[in-house]
Amino acid sequence: MAKNQLPILPTGGSGAVGKLVKTLLVVAVVVLIVKFPNDAAAFAQGAFDRIGDAINGVVTFLRGLGK
Repeated sequence: MAKNQLPILPTGGSGAVGKLVKTLLVVAVVVLIVKFPNDAAAFAQGAFDRIGDAINGVVTFLRGLGK
């Protein structure tokens, strides 16, 4: 059996390129938060609202199955 069932998806990122990409993404996010704090806060609030809505939908579905 192959180690990686989906070869398209990266498995580790332990190489130098993977670490560089992760570092650049973290730096980009920090820069966006520092330069545009209100927009970043609104984006984060919207993302958390959507996650909460999704969780509520799953809970409603599971409760519906129990009836």
